[in-house]
Amino acid sequence: MTIYPPLEIPDTLAAGPGPGNTDPRVLERFCKTGVADHMQKDVLRGMAEAKEMLREVFGTKNIHTFGVGGTGFSGLDCMFSPILPGDRVVAFVNGTFSGLDGLAIRMKAATGDELAADSLNPKPAGVTIVDVPHGQSVTGDIVDDALAKHKPMWAFMAHWETGSGRVNDLQGFNDACSRHGVMGIVDVVSSLGVADFNIDDYQAVVAWASCPQKGILSLPLTYAPVSFTDQAIDLVARRGCHTYVHHPILEARHWGIVDGADGPAGYHRTHSGYAVAAFHEALRILLTHGRAQKVADYTYHEKALRQAVEAMGCTVTSNMTSLIVLNLPGKLAGSEKELVMGCRAEGFGIWTTLSEPVQIRIGILNQLTTDAITDIVSRFADAMLKMGAEFDKDAIMNGLKAYYA
Repeated sequence: MTIYPPLEIPDTLAAGPGPGNTDPRVLERFCKTGVADHMQKDVLRGMAEAKEMLREVFGTKNIHTFGVGGTGFSGLDCMFSPILPGDRVVAFVNGTFSGLDGLAIRMKAATGDELAADSLNPKPAGVTIVDVPHGQSVTGDIVDDALAKHKPMWAFMAHWETGSGRVNDLQGFNDACSRHGVMGIVDVVSSLGVADFNIDDYQAVVAWASCPQKGILSLPLTYAPVSFTDQAIDLVARRGCHTYVHHPILEARHWGIVDGADGPAGYHRTHSGYAVAAFHEALRILLTHGRAQKVADYTYHEKALRQAVEAMGCTVTSNMTSLIVLNLPGKLAGSEKELVMGCRAEGFGIWTTLSEPVQIRIGILNQLTTDAITDIVSRFADAMLKMGAEFDKDAIMNGLKAYYA
């Protein structure tokens, strides 16, 4: 039997689409939390306060707003749980992650025979996948045309698609759902805590899900935020859903949400006091910063990074404010994976896209300072020069300095 030495993981700069670097204050709350029974009064108080703060972050009065233990995929699975086999769904896909959402929807909506026919990639008759080309956004007109044609029960869209760096039209999606009497479902994994929006402004959307490691920035992995309207919860109460772990009503009970109202804390699934403390602190940090100020900060710093990489000869194709997606200049085209691997070997965690065409993604989650953006620009410039790019790094850095001046 081999006994391995302790695992030592060095600090890296997480400069991709997510996860982002965790705020030291979140890690401190995690590490300084006492060894507490999961029913200890401060653990229960933390859960009650986190639930209330999460409603503020979402901009909602939805009672069924809470955190699902795990990654963003855990929240998304809970959000999709109201979909039952045979339901008619239209899903809009314009990147890797909305594509995975589309696969999850196909699995949920497939009948037993349809699932058995191709269990890993089912193609249920009731689900229509509308593929929007990589690098393009889902527009309200695209949604309206598809809903008019297919007349589904449900429609799905990702708000911000980090696979391609595109912002999709949330207002247009909501309005189309409203016109056609369709229940909307929206993945806000990449926009919650980064964009300034209130989900209560989009009444045709009945279910929302995010993740703990992007805008909320609550690593170690804690809770994936979800929110359901009364309409969605009433539907689940009538029809049920094929899960216990990610059942929207049963999950909500762990947070003291019973019969559509906040109630006294009772027994819950064994939520970790460490996770509760970290999640609670991440929400405190976000709300203290202020949603509107955070939006302004992301917009300001994304512009600085965009201008710098464009000055290096890159072409930016994204329109998100937490992520730059770019094409390398002609001489380096085709070297995206090699460049990214070189950066990652030096603790600079940028990413390629996970589907064709291959592009480079540089993110600024929790990197909202002049020093942080300067570090990212300098590292990326060095990587490009090492690969044979031709530009004056001093000119790039001086331009960045002038922007911030």
